[in-house]
Amino acid sequence: MEQTHPVLRPAVEADLARITEIYNQAIRTRRATGHMVPFTMEQRRAWFRSFEKNDRCLEVVILKGRVAGYAHCTPWREGRQAMLKTAEVSFFIDEQYRRMGLGSRLLERMILRAQDMGKDHLLAILLDINVASVALLEKFGFERWGHFPGIIDFDEKRCGQYVYGRKI
Repeated sequence: MEQTHPVLRPAVEADLARITEIYNQAIRTRRATGHMVPFTMEQRRAWFRSFEKNDRCLEVVILKGRVAGYAHCTPWREGRQAMLKTAEVSFFIDEQYRRMGLGSRLLERMILRAQDMGKDHLLAILLDINVASVALLEKFGFERWGHFPGIIDFDEKRCGQYVYGRKI
């Protein structure tokens, strides 16, 4: 029987190829990340292993037996003791699975996981042209706390960066 409901679970190393593929889709759009050159799976391995620490989490959403997206929660400004209660969230959905509510499921999970890790504030830092992510964050009570206009340069095409946040 084919899986029709999304399942969320912690990411495992076998998910790294799909996670890398989904992130590379985001890079190619030039609307979801400041990276401009796609990564190989090997280049992402150290990043993936950083989630073995207790102060971060990486989860995937599975649909029809396939990783359809992922989200992670990491320390904000790591190493700065006064900021230990604040985390940053990021989320990415495969382009063929967008507008199916998977981002909502992942963001909801990240909010709960951040609470479990003892965080009291959650930030999302994103490109100001990423209207879908802005709408998702606002749906979950995030507010725009900052804007850095024109600081992103995609080969002479400029955009800014927003900081969204919420108390959890």
